[in-house]
Amino acid sequence: MANAQTSGPRCAALIGPYSSGKTTLLESLLFVAEAISRKGSIGDGNSVGDAGAVARARGFSVELSVANCRFMGDDWALIDCPGSIEFAQDARNALMAADIAVVVCEPDVGKAQALAPTLKFLDDHDVPHLIFINKMDHNGISVRDTLAALQGVSQRPLVLRHVPIRDGEAITGYVDLISERAYAWKPGEPSALVEMPADQSDRAASARQDLLETLADFDDGLLEKLLEDVKPEKTEVYSHLTETMAHDQIVPVMLGAAETVGGVFRLWKALRHDTPDHTATAARRGFDPAGETVAQVFKTAHSRSGKVSHARIWAGSVSEGMQLGGTRVGGLFSMVGQTQNKLDQAGPGAVVALGRMDDVATGDVLTASGAAIAGAAWSEPLSPVFAAALRAEKRDDEVKLSAALARLVEEDPSLRFEHNADTHELVLWGQGEIHLAVAAEQLREKYNAGVTLARPQVPYRETIRKGIEQHARHRKQSGGHGQFADIRIEIRPQPRGAGFAFSDRIVGGAVPKQYIPSVETGVKQFLGAGPLGFPVVDVSVCLVDGQFHAVDSSDMAFQTAAQMAMREGMPLCSPVLLEPVCQVDVDVPSEYTSKVNTLVTGRRGQLLGFDAKDGWDGWDTISALMPQAEMADLIVELRSLSQGAGTFRFRFDHLQELTGRDADTVVSHRQHEAA
Repeated sequence: MANAQTSGPRCAALIGPYSSGKTTLLESLLFVAEAISRKGSIGDGNSVGDAGAVARARGFSVELSVANCRFMGDDWALIDCPGSIEFAQDARNALMAADIAVVVCEPDVGKAQALAPTLKFLDDHDVPHLIFINKMDHNGISVRDTLAALQGVSQRPLVLRHVPIRDGEAITGYVDLISERAYAWKPGEPSALVEMPADQSDRAASARQDLLETLADFDDGLLEKLLEDVKPEKTEVYSHLTETMAHDQIVPVMLGAAETVGGVFRLWKALRHDTPDHTATAARRGFDPAGETVAQVFKTAHSRSGKVSHARIWAGSVSEGMQLGGTRVGGLFSMVGQTQNKLDQAGPGAVVALGRMDDVATGDVLTASGAAIAGAAWSEPLSPVFAAALRAEKRDDEVKLSAALARLVEEDPSLRFEHNADTHELVLWGQGEIHLAVAAEQLREKYNAGVTLARPQVPYRETIRKGIEQHARHRKQSGGHGQFADIRIEIRPQPRGAGFAFSDRIVGGAVPKQYIPSVETGVKQFLGAGPLGFPVVDVSVCLVDGQFHAVDSSDMAFQTAAQMAMREGMPLCSPVLLEPVCQVDVDVPSEYTSKVNTLVTGRRGQLLGFDAKDGWDGWDTISALMPQAEMADLIVELRSLSQGAGTFRFRFDHLQELTGRDADTVVSHRQHEAA
């Protein structure tokens, strides 16, 4: 049954955890729609999705793929999104452009928790979505247990659209609970209509009643019929399902096997019937579908042939050469994976690629007039949780590396890079170890800029525990004017966080005023690396006395004397190592809170407490103080113990003393580097 309100192309995003089979489902959807003559595969390297060199080398999605097609006379754009949590930014951006999301998952109770962040994002942004439980052709699957596990991580009620038909342990088809028809899967073909198995009738009737009762929670008329034992018409049930899903009130659950095309035709039919029109999505996103031409960029891609901006047209039409957002559209394309099909014009609802719009960034709203549109929200970039220090393999590549990184960050806003002033390293931040490894591969593949990755240095500091008075005299005679400076300084510790302070108590001109700043300069130069080899903080130095020579004294002489005094005096001040400590807030499902507590204390962390995570049912936020040195691979272990669901946020809090074996190891390593 076609959606009567359809007008213009619609867009569906395929999302879900790693290995759930999204790219295989994309191939099957395109095959059933006759957009491709044969299904490709990731293993053979001929799939429409995962067509980039890095994705094919690794065997999984590392960036989204757009495939435009037609199904039963309707235009569609399918967006295959990466499943790894480390590449979630692309999926989030795609959902801001989609009319509906197909959440693909495996029938594995143990993997349900990984869907929690995705489902929460969908609900927070009111994105209509359905769940497609893939790989149902495997044996020993319990749909009931899988559904219960999925309901445990969904804030919206789930309604089962299908119940499986079994032949022993194998699932061979399903019963559609709305049409009350039975279908048998036929590998590579649409499912065949079969007679309802006798042993399925009661089970299907019970499941259908559950579906109707869930729908009745949102419609008084349907509730009244159920109370009066009046069976609603099938068309009425379809209508209720479409309306409640469009308002993100319920989530239909369908069964299938993408590898064999089982249930894929039914999925297409459900999408065709239930997916809202692009005008409804535009209004939900804050755009006027009847206004001037407006498009929004949801993905930026760079290649050796130039920049491409993937965009959804929310109103009006776009043509090559027109001005959009104050920039000329250098090319207009319909994408099928990596294949660009040139267009002269595209209308509202279309998902297109805009060529050579260099000043346009992901999230930008582009209008024909160039005017800004208020209220069109965009998803915030994911906070970085993993870092690596980059070094160009070739010295000649250092100049182009920054430009290449800027393009990489433009493609993936969840990446960030910085020149760390404390450690003098170029540091790349992202979502995990694989995320940064893929970024390095893309630097080499796209921009011919090879890099090596290493763990970033921790910006240790040092300070002192006691004060002393130190004398230093610099005298040098080498013919002509010599060098002479004599000073006496007091070196004292400062409160933590007070920084450096310089003063003088010179009387009687023992050190002329013009040389006092030179003493301060010399002291500051020494503070760059103290006795332990690290920058010195929280000390005060006071110039209390000295001598000068009318001819041989100079700025440089007093700078040198100051450095001598600090070099000789600081080791006598009980120097101590300081390590940075961060405030860390860990977000996890409540069932993992105790494990996170153990994880934190095992990394020398200090637990501050925990509370329910605001707006997240069944989640906690654990607050702690943790040394920065212990956080390098924190996200790896956190995801491992929480089925990939956990994450954290952090900020620098304070410096604290580090002593004992840990301090000895750090200092020894620094001395080895210096040698």
